[in-house]
Amino acid sequence: MKWQDYIVSDHQVLVGKPIIKGTRISVELILELFSSGWTEKQILEAYPTISTDSLRAVFAYLQECIQQELYFPISA
Repeated sequence: MKWQDYIVSDHQVLVGKPIIKGTRISVELILELFSSGWTEKQILEAYPTISTDSLRAVFAYLQECIQQELYFPISA
């Protein structure tokens, strides 16, 4: 999966936060929904402009961010 096909950042949209291309739905919102217990099905029903592939792209984007050490260190 090439997350760049689905995730973009534009300083004129949501102050440059990463969003799902063609929407104002941020990566942050998708993560918040999943962490709150929403299922993939619930997210897709609530936000019909996104696809299963765009949800997968959110995680591919995060995986690459972590791989490139673009995260906040957590103390043990």
